[in-house]
Amino acid sequence: MKKKIRVLQVIPELGYGGAETGCYDLAHFLPEQGWKSYIITSGGALLKFIDKKKVKVFKLPVKSKNPFLILLNAIIISFIIVIYNINIIHARSRAPAWSCFLAAKLTFRKIVTTFHGTYNFNNRIKKFYNSIMVRSDLVIAGSNFIFSHINDNYGNFFLENKRKLMVIFRGINTNYFNPQKILPIKLDKFSKQNNIDRNKFIILLPGRLTLWKGQKIFIEAIKLLYEKNDIPPFEAIILGSDQGRNVYKKQLLDLVQQYRLNKIIKFIDHCAEMPIAYGIANLVCSCSYEPEAFGRVAVEAQSMQIPIIASNIGGSIETIIKDKTGYFFKNKDPNDLANSIVAVMQKDYNSLKSLGIEGRKNVLKKFDVDKMCQTTFTEYKKLIMLP
Repeated sequence: MKKKIRVLQVIPELGYGGAETGCYDLAHFLPEQGWKSYIITSGGALLKFIDKKKVKVFKLPVKSKNPFLILLNAIIISFIIVIYNINIIHARSRAPAWSCFLAAKLTFRKIVTTFHGTYNFNNRIKKFYNSIMVRSDLVIAGSNFIFSHINDNYGNFFLENKRKLMVIFRGINTNYFNPQKILPIKLDKFSKQNNIDRNKFIILLPGRLTLWKGQKIFIEAIKLLYEKNDIPPFEAIILGSDQGRNVYKKQLLDLVQQYRLNKIIKFIDHCAEMPIAYGIANLVCSCSYEPEAFGRVAVEAQSMQIPIIASNIGGSIETIIKDKTGYFFKNKDPNDLANSIVAVMQKDYNSLKSLGIEGRKNVLKKFDVDKMCQTTFTEYKKLIMLP
């Protein structure tokens, strides 16, 4: 009987972020290939969607950076590895990577790490703490931007230790982010619940409310847009949770009040089905002024065949084909963003339709979740020398 390979993924939380959905998707892909799949996490919203028949979940405090808990987690993970005969451990963040690294050494197992973002290197302690991510047998970067970041900081480490570093682009579920799958009744319900006038041009800015995501830049651009006379009626939606950042959200609300944009800009905390939010939009913006490691919003918008305008830095540069599947504006420049929005507003229906079609083609070719899972699966097999 053919031996079943067992993979254990370890992630701080299983929420709705890019790293988390990647972990979730891969965990359900592996059993379809005849492998066993396990996850260790501290909790998270995605847990309730896990198919318990396919994936076994263990809850441990792997979110903690407490050295004592990191060591305790390493001991418990070692027991899990031995009891369940795990072949590959895949760590998706720094704190759990330390626990996984120690457990892998104790049990002589292969370990994989994925860089889902960039880390700062302000001092030697930070650089040492971050270095755990490059001490694995296989290091995966989620984009070329992250690959360059790793090489710039740890290039010599790879040369000296013969570690493997490669890019596996994050993938999204293109079947889920599919404009053909949205029920019109759901679009109507979401619009009514949030008082959205879909006869107007709808501009959507998705993303959690945090300074570097650029909500203030977006509001400044909307102010400039509002002052123009030769554009169609429009509404702007800032969609995202403040995640406890009450002070920042108040700053945004005060700025909207100051510019008298209350009737133009709406704040929505959450949308349970993001394709619906994209479905009511005529244009999606991504205004992050620090580099996005991947740029998931840009990929989701393209998959939904909605025009996207993103700041010209980070991973978005890799995911958008300029002027073919989306557009860029000069980073931190609300005036350039406003002008870019006007340019999209003035395009004819066929031009925007063509842009949407090309956007979805781009995502299906490069950023589909099945492609991400299949490539990771292939690398797993190489790691344990399976044919």
